[in-house]
Amino acid sequence: MSQKAFDGRIDLAEPPAHAVVEDADCGLVKRVAFASAIGNAIEYYDFTLYATATALVFNKIFFPSSDPLVGSLAAFATFFVGYCARPIGGMLFGHFGDRVGRKAMLLITIMMMGLGTVLIGLMPSYDQIGVFAPIGLLVLRIVQGIGLGGEYGGGMVMTVEHAAPEKRGYYSALVHIGVPAGFLIPIVLLSIMSAAMTEEVFLSWGWRLPFLFSIVLVGVGVFIRRRISETPAFAKMLKEEKPARLPLVEAVTGHWRDILLGIGAKIAESGLFNVYAVVAITYCMTTLGLPKQTILNGVLLGCALECVTLPFFGALSDRIGRKAVYVIGMGFQAVLALVFFPMLDTGNTGMIWLAIALGLAIGHGSVYGAQGAFFSELFPARIRYSGLSLVQQLGPILGGGLSPLVATAILAGYGTTTLVTAYMVGMALLSGLSALALKPRHA
Repeated sequence: MSQKAFDGRIDLAEPPAHAVVEDADCGLVKRVAFASAIGNAIEYYDFTLYATATALVFNKIFFPSSDPLVGSLAAFATFFVGYCARPIGGMLFGHFGDRVGRKAMLLITIMMMGLGTVLIGLMPSYDQIGVFAPIGLLVLRIVQGIGLGGEYGGGMVMTVEHAAPEKRGYYSALVHIGVPAGFLIPIVLLSIMSAAMTEEVFLSWGWRLPFLFSIVLVGVGVFIRRRISETPAFAKMLKEEKPARLPLVEAVTGHWRDILLGIGAKIAESGLFNVYAVVAITYCMTTLGLPKQTILNGVLLGCALECVTLPFFGALSDRIGRKAVYVIGMGFQAVLALVFFPMLDTGNTGMIWLAIALGLAIGHGSVYGAQGAFFSELFPARIRYSGLSLVQQLGPILGGGLSPLVATAILAGYGTTTLVTAYMVGMALLSGLSALALKPRHA
C-alpha cells in the first residue's frame, strides 16, 4: 500500500467504507453539508457573539476598570474558560456519537449553545448585581463551550462520512463556511445596533438584542437537523462490528501520535484566527484609538471573503493533497505575522482591511479549507467522532482560547507588538511542522 508522505493523499485502509460513500447521492451529500454548515454557523454565531461583545461591551459592563486593556484582559479570561470547557463536550458527545449515532448528539449541542447565549443576553450588569454578574457569565460560557465542543466533531463527521473520499476536502470546506458566516452575522448585528444607538443606549440594552435573537436561529437549526440522516459509514459499522465500548480510550491508546500532532497543527489555525478577528478589534480601538466601526468593517470584509475562499482551498486539497495546502497556508501566515501589526499601525483604513482580509481569507482560509477532511482521515469510523473532537477541542485551548489573552496581556504589560508578532510566528511554525508529520490513513 503506498503512502504519499507530503501531500496527504491516501490509499484506503478500509475498502468497504469506500464502496459505501462512493455510491452516495451527490444531492444528499450537498444537503448534509448544508445542514452541517448551517448548524456550524449557528454555533459560531453564539460563540463569536461573545468574543465580539467582549471587546465592545463586556469589558465595560461586567469587568469595569479604569484601564480599558485591563478590563479587556478580564473579559478575555472568561473567553478562555469557554475554550477550556470544549474538550468536556468533545469527550461527552464524542462517546455517545460513536456509540449511539451522530445525529442525536447534534440536536442536543445546538440547544445547549442557544440556551447559553439567550441567558447571556438576559444577564444583569456588574452595577446591578456586583460580582454575581461575571460569575454568571462564566457559568454560561462553560455551557456554551460544552455545546460547541460536541458540535464540531458531529457536524464534520456527518459530512465526511457521506462524501466520497476524493471530494471530502470540498464538502468539508463547505461546512467550514459556517465559521466565518457565524462570525459575520453577529458583527453585522452589533454594528447596526451600535450605529443606530447612542453609546449609552447600546451599553445599556442594545447589545442584548443579538443574544436574544439566537433563539430564532436555534429553532431553524433544530428543524434542519431533524431532517438529515445518519451516516452510511456509521450504519455499516453497526452491521459489521460492535461500537467501541470506550471510544475515547481507544482513540487515545491507539492514535495518541495523531492526536498530539493534530493538536499541534490546530493551535495556529484557531489562535491566529482570533488575532485577526478579535485581538485586532481591541488593539485598534484601545491602542490606536480608531473608531470601532472601522475595524469591524474590516473583519466583516475578511469573513465575507473567507466564505468564498474556503471551498476553493478545500477543492484544492482534493487535487494536490490536504497536507500540502495546510503546510503552505501556515507558511504564509508566518510571513504575514511580520507585517500584520505594522499594517494596522498605519491607521489607514484600506491597509487595515487588507491586513485582516489576508489573514482571514488567505491565511486562515487555506488551512481551514483543508482541515476538516485532513483531520477526519486520521481516525477510523468507529472512533472518528471522539478522535476528531479531541484534536479539534484541545488544540483551540492552546490556540484560540489563549491567543486573545496572551496578546492582550503582552500589549498591556509591554506596550509593544513585537512580542505578539513573535508569538504569531511561533504558532504558525509549530502548527506547520506538526501538520507535516501527520499521516492520514483512514477512509
